[in-house]
Formats: sequence, C-alpha cells, structure tokens
Amino acid sequence: MKKLVFCADDFALHGAASEGIVTLARKGCITATSVMALSPRWPTDAKLLQALRGQIDVGLHVDWTSEFAITAGHGMTLPRTMLSAWLRQIKPVQAKTVIEQQLNDFEKVWQAPPDFVDGHQHVHQFPVIREALLQLLAERYGSASTRPYVRISQLPPLQADFKARIIAAMGAEPLRRLTGLNGVPSAPALSGVYDFSDGPISYAQRMNDWLRTSPEGTILMCHPAQSIEVHDSIGRARLTEYRYLAGAEFQKQLKARGIQLVRGSRLYKA
Repeated sequence: MKKLVFCADDFALHGAASEGIVTLARKGCITATSVMALSPRWPTDAKLLQALRGQIDVGLHVDWTSEFAITAGHGMTLPRTMLSAWLRQIKPVQAKTVIEQQLNDFEKVWQAPPDFVDGHQHVHQFPVIREALLQLLAERYGSASTRPYVRISQLPPLQADFKARIIAAMGAEPLRRLTGLNGVPSAPALSGVYDFSDGPISYAQRMNDWLRTSPEGTILMCHPAQSIEVHDSIGRARLTEYRYLAGAEFQKQLKARGIQLVRGSRLYKA
C-alpha cells in the first residue's frame, strides 16, 4: 500500500477548527495536525488532543502572518512578510527569537517537543526564516532521530499548477538543502494545494487526483473545521473539507487507491 501522511493545519485557530480536527483524528482520517501556538486558545484546546497523544503527530505551525502573530508584535501581512524576508529586512536574530518563542509556547503547553514543524502560509520556507529555523532545530533537539521533521512545500510534478509553483518558489529547494546540511528529517513532497474556491472541481474530485498523483511519503494537507466561523476567510472551504473527510466517500477513495495513512514521525525518522 502507498503510505501518505494526512495533516490538518491550523489547530487552535478557532474552536470549530480544533474540534473538527480532533473529530477527524479520532475517526482515523488524519495522522497529524499543526498547531498555532500563538493562539490564546492553544492552552485550552490542547486538552482536546491529550487522548490522541502518541496516535497522531502534533507539530508547530510557525506563524508570521496571522492576527496572533500581529498581536505578538512581529506579524505582518503575507505580501509584506514575503518582501521583508526576500529583502532580508527580517534579521537572523529576530527570526530565531520569534521561532524559539513559538517553540517555547508549544512545549510549555504540550510538555513535549513538536513532532514536526511547518509554517502558516508556508513562511517557514522564506529566506532568513528558514535558516533560523533549521539552525534552531539542530541546536535544540539532539540527533537527527529525535529532531522534529520539517514539511517542505514542494508539490509532486503532476500537481504543479500555478499556485503550486508559486508556493515552491518561496523556498522549497533551499529549505530541502538546509535540512540535509543540518541533519533534520524532511518530507519528500506536499499535496493538497488549491485556491479554496467553490469552483467547478469538487473537493472529492481534487482528493481523488491528489491521492492518485502523490508519491510515497507525501504529506497531504487539509484545513477542516466543523462549522463556519464568521471572520474566517476560508470558512466555507473548511466546512466542505470537514464534511467530506468525515464521510464514507473519503474512506472508499483511500481503499480504492490502496492508501495507508501513517504518521510522519515513523516514516521520515528511519
């Protein structure tokens, strides 16, 4: 069977996201979730994950662009963050301090290191931020076998549409090189990228294509929530994802495609 990691992003973004992610994890529909540790909900919502400790990977969603990051004092809009990183207006010391604080916030609540690290809107791949992240992971977490693995937003060739190319261009290859140089495990590919629209292609059709074209070991990301939050710009898409993933059709697709969902901590840390 082909092994894939299924990761739900944005845990602790809001209650509907956290509760939806936990429900999917209990049903065996996901094998990982990444946490917005700057969210004031994280200490409370973490209790929902306790019964799943050791059953799914729980990682840090490095955040530079959400309202939580802006409240914390370092956050900016995605375009401004991207520009500041590429112009190296974000300084290495600042980047390291921001990431270290988020790791501390994660571990203070979870009482364990993250199983993996990725980034909200893929900011962990940006210049300066990626160097600071890999240096910090190498310094902070012992040997390669005990270090969190890193998600790299490099899409499989058959999924490389315009948005996928933009995401990969944000730093996938440099990040992959840095993981090798620093002895940090990484995933081979990322799937599940789309524009969150209710276009002519249904989420079920997208999923069928992703499962078919994702190579062994790919992380397939999703952004589910069990209801629509008023201020969530992709709230409708989150609900659509949740309803599909919680239903029977998803399980039928997995079986038909010969897919086994696994934890990345067991797949990438041989």
